[in-house]
Amino acid sequence: MSNNIFKLFLAIITIASMNLQSIQAQISSASDLNGGVNAVFTSIPFLRINPDGRAGGMGDLGLATSPDASSIYHNNAKLAFAEDNWGAVITYTPWLKELVPDMFIGHIAGFNRMGDLQTIGASLRYFNLGSIQFTDEAGVDLQEFNPHEFAFDLGYSRKLSEKMSAGLTLKYVYSNLAKGQQTNSGQITAAQAVAADLSFFYNTNLLAGTRNSHLGIGAAISNIGNKVSYTEEDIRDFIPINFGLGAAYTLEIDDYNTIMFGLDINKLLVPTPDTLFTASDPEVADHREKSLFQGMFGSFGDAPGGFGEEMQELMYSIGAEYWYNNQFAVRAGYFHEHAKKGNRQYLTFGVGLKYSMFGLNFSYLVPTSSGTQSNPLQNTLRFSLLFDLEDGNN
Repeated sequence: MSNNIFKLFLAIITIASMNLQSIQAQISSASDLNGGVNAVFTSIPFLRINPDGRAGGMGDLGLATSPDASSIYHNNAKLAFAEDNWGAVITYTPWLKELVPDMFIGHIAGFNRMGDLQTIGASLRYFNLGSIQFTDEAGVDLQEFNPHEFAFDLGYSRKLSEKMSAGLTLKYVYSNLAKGQQTNSGQITAAQAVAADLSFFYNTNLLAGTRNSHLGIGAAISNIGNKVSYTEEDIRDFIPINFGLGAAYTLEIDDYNTIMFGLDINKLLVPTPDTLFTASDPEVADHREKSLFQGMFGSFGDAPGGFGEEMQELMYSIGAEYWYNNQFAVRAGYFHEHAKKGNRQYLTFGVGLKYSMFGLNFSYLVPTSSGTQSNPLQNTLRFSLLFDLEDGNN
């Protein structure tokens, strides 16, 4: 990699793993923010990167859409209502290729129905951050390293009634960004976490005049797990615990045409930076020192800017999906994150094809936030290959 790209890449690693040193100044009130950025940072942020080619075409919408093999990421409870006996998906996403051309995310997931009431699922996400060359202070090459992360999920979902289901997902997460390298805080190690997702799904049929329609409502708390550190420091960082609530409405226009509209709202359940530890005031606690549940439940009211800043931490996904004869799909969506909380804003477009037991989903991302000419998300693509096996009577 070129020198400039290497510097950018190291900055990404620093942000993802240890929080920015530049935000370590006391913030205790809305006036202290002075209109500035107060983004919420976590470790292992790849856990919140959407690995689904279908949802990628709808602004990352997925909490209440119809179930498929990728549902274990968005809302595992949906799998209890899967129409097929089993399904699988393989997704490939070149990630941040404008910065690092060899960075990518690979995802494989599948499910199997066990009777009419319950379903099991599993998935593996692998994040390859590309190859980097470490050098010493004199610029002499030391070694080449390949940072990588992965998460293995195992899920169970069950119908609670004809319209309601619940899901539980357990996961193991491993993050190796620079294991073995030395820093001022000591030797860098790999971070590991054990986490869980809790999810719910409500699905009902409706009539819109003489036409059939469907309403889905989904909720999920994802990545409830231990805090992690990449060094020997006592202070550990939260992983991206997230609460999501979504709804999707599907209208069957006629025997061949179906259209769906949906909305997801997400919020990180981790502390907002407020008053960080400083040498001049050792009595001021670091916000990262909060316990897991203190951070989760306190995240609804800990923003120094008050209710207004809390509302800025909401992320919105709006999307639509049109199917013709259940064989060809066109998708569009929009994702919005407030400018002071990360400023990810983009349009997405996608298409889907299905023939017999095979399917293909493709999505494309167009940044809309300021500075799109150099936006690292520019030209993001996702490719998903699906396999579905219907009930043996079909």
